[in-house]
Amino acid sequence: MVRSMKTALVVGGTGPSGPFLVGGLQERGYEVAIFHRGTHEIPEIPDTVEHIHGDPHFRETIDEALAGRTFDVVIATYGRIRVIAEALAGKVGQFIAIGGVPAYRGYFTPSVNFPGGLPTPTPETAPTVQTEEEHRFSYLIASTEQAVLAAQPRGVVYRYPYVYGPYQLLPREWCIIRRALDKRPFMILSEGGLGLMTHGYAGNLAHAVLLAVDKPEAAAGQIYNCGDDVQFSVRQIVEIIADEMQHSFEIISLPAQVAYPARGVSLEVTPHHKLMDLQKIQQQLGYRDPLSPEEALRRTARWYVANQPERGGDIEQRLQDAFDYETEDRLAAIYREAMVQARAFHRAIVPTPHPYPHPKAPGLVRDHRNR
Repeated sequence: MVRSMKTALVVGGTGPSGPFLVGGLQERGYEVAIFHRGTHEIPEIPDTVEHIHGDPHFRETIDEALAGRTFDVVIATYGRIRVIAEALAGKVGQFIAIGGVPAYRGYFTPSVNFPGGLPTPTPETAPTVQTEEEHRFSYLIASTEQAVLAAQPRGVVYRYPYVYGPYQLLPREWCIIRRALDKRPFMILSEGGLGLMTHGYAGNLAHAVLLAVDKPEAAAGQIYNCGDDVQFSVRQIVEIIADEMQHSFEIISLPAQVAYPARGVSLEVTPHHKLMDLQKIQQQLGYRDPLSPEEALRRTARWYVANQPERGGDIEQRLQDAFDYETEDRLAAIYREAMVQARAFHRAIVPTPHPYPHPKAPGLVRDHRNR
């Protein structure tokens, strides 16, 4: 008896990690279909992939598009994922849901935690948002996780971080790339760009998700943080991309409250770290970066140079970066004037010698510096 080929469905499939998920499933011997609205087609999806066009946000349109279908694996990256999980109950061997790290309590509103902000690093066991009143978006992500696991008890939930790579709807790298293309001499960064926030290259995240396909028993019923093993600060990301573009920026550090031009590249309005703990996925599924984050950032920069967003278009509007260089110049002038005044303000500095005693002879209670 000839066994039929294994089947897999990717809900979405045309976003940053979609092509990597599709390719990885095909390499594993799956016959792959993608379920999406059909409004965004990309050349990276092979012709051998079936396209199921429909709206993955509503039960009636999901039922209509997937009527009579069953799948060995479903990876839901898009749509109303809780509704997809419920619609496919009993019709799928393994259900993998892509959620996000904003589920954590304090991700958007650091003041709800004490001390303020997230623990660093943040484990999967950290509290998630439990009420819509606290933060609606975070609550919807957190409650969707529980709805998915209720409908698919052996399902797997991934908490995606910020994703970088081609086809990002919010490509913060473009804030750096465009300024380098425009030959800007400096970049304004919030708090020096020293904040740490977990990022994941689309290909690396797809690899993390596919590890659950490879190890379904280990992954069943689990929630995983995911992201690159190696994380860079915003400042380091600026340095890597600028170097790839053979450009250099003077970094002007402003307090978060007034670093208005930096909000696109920082994705932040508060200076708190958002660094996820990746030990669980590393230990249980054996995750390691297949591509180094430095090379991934360089590839991302090259792709956006070759596929530049429209100036003032949808992507730049979503980034909320006006590329208002006149305002940046004025802020830089204020910064430089303040630095001149600060350097002119001088006071004697209390000397701070090495704190440990170093006696010059045996038996002395104190050394020559009275330590």
